[in-house]
Amino acid sequence: MENNLTDKYKILNRDQIKYIAMFLMLLNHISIIFLEPGTFLSELFLDLGYFTAITMCYFLVEGYQYTHSKKKYASRLLIFALISEIPFCLAFTEEGIIGFHGLNMIFTLLLCFGIIFVVEKVSNKVLKFVCILGLIIPSLISDWALLAPVFTLLFIWSYGSKSKIKITFIISMLLFGLMEILNRIDIIPLKENLIFALGNMSGILLAGIAIIYLYNGERMERGRDFSKWFFYVFYPGHLLVLGLIRIFLV
Repeated sequence: MENNLTDKYKILNRDQIKYIAMFLMLLNHISIIFLEPGTFLSELFLDLGYFTAITMCYFLVEGYQYTHSKKKYASRLLIFALISEIPFCLAFTEEGIIGFHGLNMIFTLLLCFGIIFVVEKVSNKVLKFVCILGLIIPSLISDWALLAPVFTLLFIWSYGSKSKIKITFIISMLLFGLMEILNRIDIIPLKENLIFALGNMSGILLAGIAIIYLYNGERMERGRDFSKWFFYVFYPGHLLVLGLIRIFLV
């Protein structure tokens, strides 16, 4: 009876959650590029956008289990990471036309894909640790540095267990909140810092609710190929548009 009551709320499929993630990512990037930091709208867009990275890590781990060709999956990530790098730098350069702004999120997901592969294929614990560390280090110059690899490792650990996935989202939320507090510790008073941190954690909380309680484990019945390629194309596409708008507004 309890399962039936729970299942009736599972109204979102994988593609719908990804569409939500793309929209919230767009709001986050609009906030970073165009809005005045600290304003209500800026913080709202920023915090909602934190829904996206952890959601992508979750679906990366899930998708790895179902993909027919891991080589093709990794190749797609690599190709679109390369395509996305100039739009990424174009969008987030603060002064001038373009400058190096780190590696984009698809590069980070590629590193996370490598971590999943190592966990699955490498049995020697020492070698596994070295390989994972070797994949985490490049994330230091990537979007969602360190956090995305940690999210991925937690989802590998929790995959298939609802109770562990709940723990994963709680740990991820607290870890992200702590890192945000440390980033502002010398900038604003502690009380204000804690309030901002609670807001920062809300995007991850919403992602947890969507995946744990609303996700039905299915894909769209129609338009699967469109959705698959839309998610790859949208990332560099929206960054390119935002970057061009930024340049023309300067």
